[in-house]
Amino acid sequence: MKPARFEYVAARSVEEAVAARAAHDDTVVLAGGQSLIPMLNYRVAQPDAVIDINRVPGLGGISVADGAVRVGAMVRHRQLELSDEAFAANPLLREVMGNVAHIPIRNRGTICGSLAHADAAAELPAALVCLGGSVTVQGTGGQRTVAASDLFMFHMTTTLQPDEIITEALFPALPDGAGYAFVEMTRRHGDYAVAGICAVITPDAGGGCAAASISACGIAEKPVRLPDVEAALVGTDLSEAAVRAAAAHVDGAVTNEDDGAGGRYRRKVARTLIVRAVATAVSRAAGNAGQGRA
Repeated sequence: MKPARFEYVAARSVEEAVAARAAHDDTVVLAGGQSLIPMLNYRVAQPDAVIDINRVPGLGGISVADGAVRVGAMVRHRQLELSDEAFAANPLLREVMGNVAHIPIRNRGTICGSLAHADAAAELPAALVCLGGSVTVQGTGGQRTVAASDLFMFHMTTTLQPDEIITEALFPALPDGAGYAFVEMTRRHGDYAVAGICAVITPDAGGGCAAASISACGIAEKPVRLPDVEAALVGTDLSEAAVRAAAAHVDGAVTNEDDGAGGRYRRKVARTLIVRAVATAVSRAAGNAGQGRA
């Protein structure tokens, strides 16, 4: 199939892109296009206008400042994956990126585009939620910051206003002494996750759990933090038994049961992935003891 008719706008500035969004009832923003173009071709999306931001200057940078990895709207997946500066500040990002689709897709797809697309099974939204990150958006009313916890509303639905565009994503650096992991289960390599788990674990001086941040993709209608799992981990000795007991608290967060995988299966997968992710994060934390982050 081919797309329905739409007006094409090649924006030359963020302000021009925002104005074009405000001037039409239904618009989409074209950055990498790896999710958008198939949706247009299958007429899942039939916008009045497609606003291309590929020619907008100043949106392609990656920097580390003020304890965060800052990623511009036109940064491709592969750029972030291969960024040594970003890896030094937060190696979790490279691990997450390595699980996103395939290299040809990562060569074109954008970080902020994935966040705006907000697929509930996608890896990057879960990473932003796990790290407590945020996005900077611009609309006709000016610029504002939206926390990850407030960004995702439902599958492929965000809280952004119709005239707003994400201009930057901020991923906090990994805490000092913390370990990290991202693991997922897919039907085939490169597919969206049946379930995926992001974990950041900070051990205390005795090897117990001082802090934990755990998020998931694929198990609910949006990427979710798992506060019950986190609370059950903090204060434990991080033994396998303790982690397995904590992982059982994910069951109540699994609400995605209608795509063929089934809730019972997905809960079992999520519990198993939590155990694996926490074990890997703890191992990495031990190897990083005493090392600070940018």
